[in-house]
Amino acid sequence: MSTNTLTQPKKKTFDVEKVRKDFPILSQLVRGKKPLVYLDNANTTQKPKCVINTLVRYYREYNSNVHRASHYLGSKADHAYEKGRHKVQNFLKARHFEEIIFVRNATEGINLVAQTWGRRNVDKGDEILVSAMEHHANIVPWQMLCEERGATLKVIPMSDSGELDLEAYEKLLTPQTRLVGLVHMSNALGTVNPIKEMIATAHKQGIPVLIDGAQSAYHMSIDVQELDCDFFVFSGHKLYGPTGIGILYGKRELLEVMPPWMGGGDMILTVSFDKTTYNDLPFKFEAGTPHIEGVIGLGAAIDYLNGLGMENIAKHEAELMAYGTEALAQVPDLKMIGTAKHKASVFSFMLGEIHPQDVGTILDMEGIAVRTGQHCAHPVMQHFGISATVRASLACYNTRAEIDALVQGLHKAHRFMG
Repeated sequence: MSTNTLTQPKKKTFDVEKVRKDFPILSQLVRGKKPLVYLDNANTTQKPKCVINTLVRYYREYNSNVHRASHYLGSKADHAYEKGRHKVQNFLKARHFEEIIFVRNATEGINLVAQTWGRRNVDKGDEILVSAMEHHANIVPWQMLCEERGATLKVIPMSDSGELDLEAYEKLLTPQTRLVGLVHMSNALGTVNPIKEMIATAHKQGIPVLIDGAQSAYHMSIDVQELDCDFFVFSGHKLYGPTGIGILYGKRELLEVMPPWMGGGDMILTVSFDKTTYNDLPFKFEAGTPHIEGVIGLGAAIDYLNGLGMENIAKHEAELMAYGTEALAQVPDLKMIGTAKHKASVFSFMLGEIHPQDVGTILDMEGIAVRTGQHCAHPVMQHFGISATVRASLACYNTRAEIDALVQGLHKAHRFMG
């Protein structure tokens, strides 16, 4: 046996049944009867014990405000809070910790960019470019900015398979384009967009790019330096962390020249009635008491994911996607919405003429949690000429047996209502 073989580190294995034991909520019976099959992860993921215990420990052992107190509890809270920022930095592979801004969610991160960078850089006659598959959070803030500044919102078209038209994208980039806002992974279709190439195309014309990573961040490794995106946002509640905490990453040179969005405590250095001087990054954008336990809990979630290995999670979910795609194809009258070559962890479909809400109700009676509706993506539904879909979305703790349960539930819905 060669020396190289002897010194190679042992590869981590992914044991989904062991993973499931880390999530207390998964062991319950729905209405005391049916085992919970949770397939609404694109909405929010469940939380592992380590995150739950971290939140409890914060409140039981060192609950205190941060950046304000010199006592023991305050010092412990400060350390845990800023350690959380460094964990996010490492998770995204950002160059500087100052590039990590804490917000409530991905939506707030996009709004922050629109209302600070946007107001400084977008004027009458300018253009903002987004894609046809965006979540409302990456549409409405830019519409509001365009209305205020007299700019125009333009849209990258997509095909009926749910793939962006890259030739049209290149043609839509003009000297008037001030920013491109792109979803990394569609919440309604599962499409994974070629954002690295699209960012490079925009950068050739000096156009900055914001990436909505709310869906992608918990499915795959993210390297903001390799992507070279100018802004990247995600929400903690989809990353197995607490609700109410989100991340805005921005390149330091852009954040430094952006004005604050909210005024108040912690985002200042000095205040008088004549003049206020603002704090340095990242605190310039974090006014008031922050979501302290949210940051600390998000740090625990990142530790958990690092322990599992993002590559292992991606491989497990890809295997489930392949299995689920084949299994769902056997359900009578099921039509998949979104069949892109590159997609991940989302099955969005119609079941004949049965209304998606009725399908969701029948599945719920079987203990199966899915989402039905327009998924905060009205333009996507309009593109396909439908009012809603059923969406089953995967996470690291899902199994083939749960996909089998979904298929059985859909057969039952088809028999009763088809």
